[in-house]
Amino acid sequence: MNKIYIFGHKNPDADSVCSSITLSNLKNKLGMNTEPRILSPINKETEYILNRFNISVPEYLNDVRVQIKDVNYHKDYIINENESIYEAFKKMNDNAITGLPLVDDADNFKGYVSLKEVASEMIYNENLFIDTTFDNIASILETKDYIKFDNQITGYAHAATFDDETFIKDIELDEKSIVIVGDRETIIKHAINLNVKLIIMVKGKKLTEELEKEARKHKINVIMTNKSSFKIARVLCLTNPIKSIKRGTDTVTFTIDDYLTDFNEETNKLKHTNYPILNSRGKCLGMLRTIDAHEVTKKKVILVDHNMRAQSVDGLEEAEILEITDHHNIGDINTSSPINFRNMAVGAVNTIIYYLYRENNVKIDKTMASLMLSGIISDTLLLQSPTTTEKDRLVAKDLAHIAKLDLNTYGLELLSSGVSIEGLTANDILFKDFKIYKVGNYNMSIAQVFTTDFKYFEPRVKEIVEELNRVSKNHDYKSCVLFVTNFLTNNSYVLFSDNSKKILELAYGLDNIQNGDILKGVVSRKKQMVPYIMSAIEHN
Repeated sequence: MNKIYIFGHKNPDADSVCSSITLSNLKNKLGMNTEPRILSPINKETEYILNRFNISVPEYLNDVRVQIKDVNYHKDYIINENESIYEAFKKMNDNAITGLPLVDDADNFKGYVSLKEVASEMIYNENLFIDTTFDNIASILETKDYIKFDNQITGYAHAATFDDETFIKDIELDEKSIVIVGDRETIIKHAINLNVKLIIMVKGKKLTEELEKEARKHKINVIMTNKSSFKIARVLCLTNPIKSIKRGTDTVTFTIDDYLTDFNEETNKLKHTNYPILNSRGKCLGMLRTIDAHEVTKKKVILVDHNMRAQSVDGLEEAEILEITDHHNIGDINTSSPINFRNMAVGAVNTIIYYLYRENNVKIDKTMASLMLSGIISDTLLLQSPTTTEKDRLVAKDLAHIAKLDLNTYGLELLSSGVSIEGLTANDILFKDFKIYKVGNYNMSIAQVFTTDFKYFEPRVKEIVEELNRVSKNHDYKSCVLFVTNFLTNNSYVLFSDNSKKILELAYGLDNIQNGDILKGVVSRKKQMVPYIMSAIEHN
């Protein structure tokens, strides 16, 4: 069963990460094969939560683009370089393919051979030098009737087509010679006495008892086959290993981690039909034909705490979205088929996940309750945010009971854990919880951080504003704003890029707003920041 990835938005907050873990746990208990992931590093608050409850940080998910490993490439379209030319041709012919990757005994990639190169060897090579295994020869001659002393056979083949006297006089035999002969005892005796490497008996002929005894005495390899001398001469060179033929050296390969879009772009230029597929260690796993590149298994994903493409994983358009669980406004993500989309007007996505556990009659254990509660506390500012609903309060109370935690005591500890900005750059501060929103043809960004006192930010206002301007300009944002929210007083201080000034004044009905000004009672990005700024941009 393919793995299903569950993840929240980029620059994840505690509710996003905790919901990925708690929802994955639920889905696995219901028989699915899921794994929680994160799209970027976690913040200090989330780190505090995971450390407190001894939970590993989910693995990082870079993107969900289709890779070669998601394509139905042919894992059996390889051949050992020591296999015979004949076997390579037979495999190509049987599978209607025009080439094969070659591998050694450890499956390391050793090159590529095309049908054209094999055909050239079969048609034009008149050289009867043989350097192959005894088993290759016996296999192609379709016989198990033989006397074998050597695994490797190396030498030149000679067919006894002359009369005995002429053959013995004109053909120089030695310990590397291969003799193709019928029931001509004189030539066979001569070959045995010269300790040739191999005698091939044609048309079902057998050695006499005396000659067999002599052959065994001299340790002469003998093969008896029903094939004619002509047929043997035609196929004998095809017993040589496929690595022996002349091949091109400019083989283009791809790895299983390469993206399909890159594969398609490159192959459209090269115009080849087959490409060896390797792993990161250079081992050949098979071959991908361009005509099969459309047979893909898309990565399967479940989104939590977001439903906007700009906030999601890179390459989302190449994945199969199975479900979305969210508590934000409906965004711009489209799917090709109907999915389960659970969206509720609550303060935290973990509140929804709590109901999913109850609806599916899955017990919430102490650890999962602790994570769900942490997500709710974080997203609702300990149930003080304007987004908080009665459902959030009831759920938080039940989860605190299951987790055996004092809601207020733990809540203040949790919220205080992520407020320090010591050692952080202006960019680190801005991207602690940074989200992008689409407004018509524009993009805007709203970041939010929490504090117990704005005095920690006051000495750094200038550098943070400079960073806001830099990010806004580089990404062509219509507006780029950072809200510094004091969760003890339920107020926010606003820092913004230069192009945001008039937008913020329109959004909040203010005259001449300045960086560091306080917006009393503004704490919810979802209700008090995003819709106000979006509206101002639309009407600006």
